[in-house]
Amino acid sequence: MVLATARPVPARATPLAGPVEVVAADWPRAAVRFTVAAGEPVLPGHYPGFPIFPGVCLLDLTHAAVLATAADTDPAPELAEVESTRFTGPVYPGDVLDVELDWREKDGGRQCRAVIRSPRGDAAKLRLRYTGEVTR
Repeated sequence: MVLATARPVPARATPLAGPVEVVAADWPRAAVRFTVAAGEPVLPGHYPGFPIFPGVCLLDLTHAAVLATAADTDPAPELAEVESTRFTGPVYPGDVLDVELDWREKDGGRQCRAVIRSPRGDAAKLRLRYTGEVTR
């Protein structure tokens, strides 16, 4: 497994305030880590008095993980489809999330299967389809 350091995700609109740390990138697998800081801007409104990190942010975290671990190509991999999302456990402020990516060839593109784990176990399972180069 090739260990990597955190690298910037290309500029884009995102609800995530914190950095994505690349832990490993060795095609067809990769892993990143993300800490849900208490100051994440989405938390005060979701839900007031009992903050839970929204599922849409877990989806965006997965996309950020793809961009952070993809090959340095121009253009960057493009999200073509959200095939499946299953949110299986809550994510709270202070949680350190581990995101594991597993790639497969599919329908002329590439499918990313991701599992997001919190300290309490699986928080989400997602399948996303991409076009463009994603291998390192």
